[in-house]
Amino acid sequence: MYTKVDCIKGDDGAFDIEKHPVIEELPLAVTVNGRHALTAMISPDMINEFIIGFLYTEGIIKDIDEIESIKVDRNSAGILTKNPFKILVSKKTVLSGCGGTMSYLDIEKLPRIRSNLKLNSENIRDSLKECLSSQLHILTGGIHVVGLYSEKGMVKIVEDIGRHNALDKIIGYALDNEIDLSSTFVICSGRISSEMVRKCLTANIPVIVSRGASTTLALEIARSCELTVVGFVRGKKMNVYTCAGRITDVPTGVTSDLSWQESDTIE
Repeated sequence: MYTKVDCIKGDDGAFDIEKHPVIEELPLAVTVNGRHALTAMISPDMINEFIIGFLYTEGIIKDIDEIESIKVDRNSAGILTKNPFKILVSKKTVLSGCGGTMSYLDIEKLPRIRSNLKLNSENIRDSLKECLSSQLHILTGGIHVVGLYSEKGMVKIVEDIGRHNALDKIIGYALDNEIDLSSTFVICSGRISSEMVRKCLTANIPVIVSRGASTTLALEIARSCELTVVGFVRGKKMNVYTCAGRITDVPTGVTSDLSWQESDTIE
C-alpha cells in the first residue's frame, strides 16, 4: 500500500535526505462485457471488492450473482455479466470527488432508504474515533479511510487514495459476505459529496458520518431520500444535517424543528 522514497526533509532550517512513506497509486482500466467502463486511480488492494461495489452502485448489476467472471491483471480488469448487453448508461454527469468518478444523477430516480437502524451519538463518536485511528493514514497522511459499522461495532475498515473507491470496496465486501447493509452505517474521513450519498442510497446504507464537511447537493439528496448525514464529528461535537430521527438522543422537538426552509445562502 505504500513505498518509502527519498526526500529532502527540512526542520527549522536544517535539511537532510531521509526516506518517507508514500501511498501507492495505480490506474485500473475496467471493461464490462468488452466495453470500457472507467479508468480508476486506485490503491492496489481489494480490487475484486472495488469492482463488485462499483458495478452495484452504478446499477450494472442488482445482485452479486449477476457477475459471470472477474479477471484482474495489475492495471486492468475484465468483467463479464450474465447479461452480456448490460453496460453503463451513456448519459453522464461528472460528480465531485477523487478519481474522476462519473455517474448519472437523477434525484427523482434515486432509491429511498429502507431501514430501522437507530444509533446514539456515543455510537457515532466511538466508531469515528476507532475508524480514523488507521495507522496507514497516520503514517502517510495520504489515504482516505471508510469504515462499515453496525450497532455491534466495526464490520470492516478500508483505505484507499479515493474515498469513493473505498466506499465501493466496502459495499463490494458487504455484498460478497452477504451483510445486510440496511443495519449498518458508514464512517468516512473526507467530505460527504453527492456521489458518496448516491452510493449509500443505492446500497441502502441509512447513515453516513464524517469528521469533515458536506455539500448542499449531498444534503438535498439525502433529505429527499431519507438518508441521515452527520458531519464535523470532533470531540463531543457533531452536526446532524438530515433525518435526525435515527439518532436516539436527539430530542424529538429539536428533530421536528430541523428545516431547510430557513437556510441562508451566501454568495
